[in-house]
Amino acid sequence: MREQIVEIPAAGALLAGTLTRPDWDGRHPSALLINGSGPIDRNSAMPGMALGLGPALAMALANQGCVLLRYDKRGVGASGGDYLSTGFHDECGDAAAALAALRAHPAVDPERIFVVGHSTGAVLAANLVRAAPTPTGYVLLAGAAQPGERVMAWQSDRIATTLPRPLRPFGPILARRQARERDRVRGSTADRHDRMPRSRLTDRWLREYMAHDPGPDLAAIDRPVLAITGSKDVQVDPADVAHIGRLVTGPFDGEVPTDLTHLLRRDPGPPGLWRYRSQLTRPMDGWVTERIVAWARVRLAS
Repeated sequence: MREQIVEIPAAGALLAGTLTRPDWDGRHPSALLINGSGPIDRNSAMPGMALGLGPALAMALANQGCVLLRYDKRGVGASGGDYLSTGFHDECGDAAAALAALRAHPAVDPERIFVVGHSTGAVLAANLVRAAPTPTGYVLLAGAAQPGERVMAWQSDRIATTLPRPLRPFGPILARRQARERDRVRGSTADRHDRMPRSRLTDRWLREYMAHDPGPDLAAIDRPVLAITGSKDVQVDPADVAHIGRLVTGPFDGEVPTDLTHLLRRDPGPPGLWRYRSQLTRPMDGWVTERIVAWARVRLAS
């Protein structure tokens, strides 16, 4: 496979990315990867979390004759702009700019471009139905079908009920505290805080995400969709896979793999955010990339 550094012109910033392609010339089917929330780079990593989706997917797709474009978020890695001033709507625009840059590349078949989104990146991916032209297909990994505020409320309750047994009595306190924080953010007018850690989501991003409903975007998708959320995801309701299937009008494949977590690792233990650290010591489950490649081969065949 071959890798090329690319520049993506976005509104007010120049984003940096990597385009991975097969060794042979010609126009290839391609994919755009959109990562989840936080200051995540093109390799699906941020301080304290190296998910590894970007490199794994790039290699898997290149071996099957596909191109992948992945990029550093605004203000992250080699990308220009300021991460702490970036809102959810800015990230929607950046994803659209990346899609346009991918479509314009000479190694890409513009009629066969699909998008892969993970977590809130799946919500951004669904929003690309508003791009012109739209992607040829959508892969939504741990993607929500509910408004952002409802997703965050479900997440709070789920995390509280899956705490380790000694901490479980504090679950209701944690859920109430997070509900108060959502109330605070909803009423906030601040965009950023100079002293806040870069790992935190800003009030502006959270306000915009909480108010966003992906339902209308999903209902407008008439192209093939693959939705995967693990049975042990504690950040997105696995039941949303079926909800996505009811909303989209194109060919749909939905799966809730046993023991798969939000971090795209298998974990036979009890679900819980507190198990993330041990999960990250293991590589991403290879089944995920294999499933994406197999789906693309069938659904996007020329």
